[in-house]
Amino acid sequence: MATAASTTTGPGRTGSSVRPLPPLENGDRLTRAEFERRYDAMPELKKAELIEGVVYMGSPVRLRNHGRPHSHLVTWLGTYEAATQGVLVADNATVRLDLDNEPQPDILLMIDPSRGGQARISDDDYIEGAPELVVEIASSSVSLDLNAKLQVYRRSNVREYLTWRVLDGAIDWRVLRDDRYELIPADDRGRLRSTVFPGLWLDPSALLRGDLTAVLAALGAGLADPEHAAFVDRLRG
Repeated sequence: MATAASTTTGPGRTGSSVRPLPPLENGDRLTRAEFERRYDAMPELKKAELIEGVVYMGSPVRLRNHGRPHSHLVTWLGTYEAATQGVLVADNATVRLDLDNEPQPDILLMIDPSRGGQARISDDDYIEGAPELVVEIASSSVSLDLNAKLQVYRRSNVREYLTWRVLDGAIDWRVLRDDRYELIPADDRGRLRSTVFPGLWLDPSALLRGDLTAVLAALGAGLADPEHAAFVDRLRG
């Protein structure tokens, strides 16, 4: 990435003048390259995203409204990764989707590019292209997550999009079909099952009430399903 300052020299000058980059601010309209330069120059900044060419910066993170829901979802997906060689979980990793969109999803799950995943990892260690599953904890960001971001993820071919609307007490898991997102229906036991990642099952009621043991029990049932074993075999191949 570019450095955080530019140097100007001219005839008769023995030194140089350094002009720092302007800081990122909410609502800035920037190219992706300029967004990355300014973000790189602000190491103290933990989260900023470029959505449809507009900068969005994260607000302080509350415990019950974001921190704990986030940790429970990371535990759920990390457990799936541990049992599924060939998939990758990332927490707040920047994703280069296109020239106007560089989101930083709360969590994502992707198939390793070397195992046939649709995204890739750049030489400078960023995800480029759409991961198969994106997860957002939608509290203060609910309007962005369910409108502009949803359309960007749909257009970019993010195959599944899970949102936890914390203040509404609701979890929506969408799958991309025929260029539109449809909600994944619950099975007869109230569980949601990924269509992209066999064995990735979720008990949304348990997640909403904070029962992580029950969440992992539902996932364990999915991991014991023959479809998961077949998926692992395909990834090995």
